[in-house]
Amino acid sequence: AVLCTDGPVRSLVGLSLAPEHRRGHGALYDAMNCGRIDVARLQTTLAGVPLPRATDGRLVLAVDVSPWLRPDAHTSPDRSFCHTYGRGKDQHLMIPGWPYSIVAALETGRTS
Repeated sequence: AVLCTDGPVRSLVGLSLAPEHRRGHGALYDAMNCGRIDVARLQTTLAGVPLPRATDGRLVLAVDVSPWLRPDAHTSPDRSFCHTYGRGKDQHLMIPGWPYSIVAALETGRTS
């Protein structure tokens, strides 16, 4: 269902609106609470998805590194200091949190 939505998935309820989901949003939350992920099966499935390519066959990638700021989570493991831009008037601060990265393969045209 995630791969078949028309736009970004912003919530689990929004995901349940995709026709491929075929269940109500209550079932989705129940599955999240009681379910598990077969990591090997997920890896195999994602590895089989064809990557979009440019017209000349090249793979064009975009990378984003964003911080997930959690300054009040004092007991959370593995927090590091994330560099933030423009929080406040011309200030660049180091705030505790987790940096995460997203790599996306881009299609040609405006759909990217």
